[in-house]
Order: sequence, then structure tokens, then C-alpha cells
Amino acid sequence: MYRVKEAFYTLQGEGAQAGRAAVFCRFSKCNLWNGREADRANAVCSFCDTDFVGTDGQNGGQFADAAALADHVAALWPSDTGTSDRVKPYVVCTGGEPLLQLDTPLIEAFHQRGFEVGVETNGTLPAPAGLDWLCVSPKADAKVVIERCDELKLVYPQSLAMPERFTGMQAQHFFLSPMASPAIPEQSADPVKQSNTRKATDYCLAHPQWRLTLQMHKIIGID
Repeated sequence: MYRVKEAFYTLQGEGAQAGRAAVFCRFSKCNLWNGREADRANAVCSFCDTDFVGTDGQNGGQFADAAALADHVAALWPSDTGTSDRVKPYVVCTGGEPLLQLDTPLIEAFHQRGFEVGVETNGTLPAPAGLDWLCVSPKADAKVVIERCDELKLVYPQSLAMPERFTGMQAQHFFLSPMASPAIPEQSADPVKQSNTRKATDYCLAHPQWRLTLQMHKIIGID
């Protein structure tokens, strides 16, 4: 059984794949916060700005097996892209923490339907075989067990997860993503994020191993 909060077709808004069309499959549940506001202050990841609780979001639901969920995701990819022989469908598995549920049978089911499979994970759980793109986003002092990834995307600043801790990780890309205030609604002025964007910019200028990534999807107002 797979539990999905929501699934939708959009553009990837961050990191090395920014601007690429993708189906986002957001799994329910996380191992670093239960999603309840009353428990946020004591969570390992207390700054999360995503609703991943339940299965009541857009195209969310419970799926009995890998084939059912893969079919559901495939139906969200446009049937006529105009260049179907050159465009590889792409699914981004996110959460919550997707590796609580994403497994090899589901990856294989996505592949059978022609999809490349990406995942955005906090890195605290081993990654299943077969992934095409692995993005690790460490949170606080949670132990990262994944040693290699395509992309390390670090929300900045985090007092318990500063960039220096991860410079030796084997990644193709190193990104800093400015931390926003979870209490500020999207499309509203966020002085916390504005300040953190300046701090992240300054860090990248001083440490060019790191690149700045912004949440393009929020800037242009898409999911």
C-alpha cells in the first residue's frame, strides 16, 4: 500500500533540474516531523513548509500496489507533448520523506511506463536501486546515511547542518536554498527568507563549490 498526499504536473522549481516538466508525487509521512503544528517546535525538522499529512490533496489517495500508483502518475503526464520521441517523462518522488515508501518495485513500474525517476530525500534512509536522480536535503543533526548523490540541496542556514559538514559528500551539484518562514503564506513578503537569501548568496560567493537555488515555482506562482 502506497499513501500519497498529492500528485500533480508542473515544472521542477529548484536545483539542477529547475525548469524541467515533471509529475510530482508527494508521499505522506515523514520521519523527522509528524506534520502536526503542535509538535513542530520539538521536531528534528522544525522549518518544513509542506503539508504531507493524509491523502486528501490533489490527486492523492491510497494505492494497493506499484502498478496502480505508476498508472496514476502516468495519467498526469500530457498525452501529446509534440516531441514525444525526444521528451523523457519525469517523476519526482517527494514528501514528507519519500523513502519511507518508495521501493524498487515502484521504481521499476515507473520505468516500465517510460519515466525517469527522481527523488528528494532527507538522506536518513538508504536509497533503493534504480533511481535516475537522487537529491539529498539534510535536516538539522539527523544522520545522513546516503554517501553519494546527484545533488545535495541544503536549506540554509541551519545551525546543526552548516555547509562545512557536507563538503566531502560525493555529489555532482551543491546547492544552498534559503530558509523561509513556515508561518508566512506563499506570495507574501517574508523578511526571514529575504535575509537568508542574502546570507546564502554571500556564502556561495565566498565558497564557490556551492550554488544558490531559489524556489522558482513559488516566485512565478505555480505548484
